[in-house]
Amino acid sequence: MRHDKLERELNLLLLLAGNRGYTLEQICDRMEISRRNLYYYLEFFRDCGFIVEKRGRIYSIDRQSPFFTRLQERIDFTEDEILTMRRLLEAANKHDAVAANLMKKLDRFYDFNILADSDLREHVAHNVSALYKAIKFKRMTVLRNYHSPHSQTEKDRLVEPFMLMNNNNEVRCYEPRSQMNKTFKVSRIGDVDVLDEEWLNEKQHRTVHTDIFMFSDEEQHTVEMTLGTLSYNMIREEYPSSHIYINKVSERQWLLRLPVCSYVGIGRFVLGLYDDIKVTGDDGFKEYLRGKIEKMRK
Repeated sequence: MRHDKLERELNLLLLLAGNRGYTLEQICDRMEISRRNLYYYLEFFRDCGFIVEKRGRIYSIDRQSPFFTRLQERIDFTEDEILTMRRLLEAANKHDAVAANLMKKLDRFYDFNILADSDLREHVAHNVSALYKAIKFKRMTVLRNYHSPHSQTEKDRLVEPFMLMNNNNEVRCYEPRSQMNKTFKVSRIGDVDVLDEEWLNEKQHRTVHTDIFMFSDEEQHTVEMTLGTLSYNMIREEYPSSHIYINKVSERQWLLRLPVCSYVGIGRFVLGLYDDIKVTGDDGFKEYLRGKIEKMRK
């Protein structure tokens, strides 16, 4: 049916526009489609104006694609609206669980220090524009007078920026001097100096992934488990983006194969509903759960 095909197209779009990229094999495995069909879908997305990117063997869709931009313009709040909501929530009863949850969600996606300061907003916008140019043309860049709260210093950082993150509040870079991938706060950069030299270490670039529980890391592990009706409904309600990792296997059972950056979030979920979940992988997650259960017994 056409509805089934549309659902698959939308799920594929969500997968490709996520925080991480996937190889052809991984995409076909997750979506349960053939390579031929995947190429058809990718060509269809291009025809619709989406920017389909390929870095090495990794495929993704650029979030700056025209469709996403138009969608964001329709659903995004203005800065004044966001600040007003924040003030109303701050004035709400501190014991109101709904208000507290909304506060967490707003804080997760918006930097209120930036929104409340017009000069800082302009400064960040300038930095983001320069970083976007550096990423697009794969240029070496100097982050001038970057303020580090840990060392309490301001110094220039020579980097290879390759990804803007968290609503453009952060930039992911490879730093040749330390030979490490690092995440920098855009608001802490004094200025951005885009150099003429191209990247020299693209193979060393590592994106940072964020799982549905908001834990981040360069590496991910895939956990697998069978959910009963209660646990299935709970994870769908609390973590709506989990639906692309769930497949129905029987009338009252669902298979969850979920990439996670930490066992903490999924572990807390499983231990809270242990009698409605059967964990089948991975070995590291099983060992993590055994350790937690052993500690609770003491």
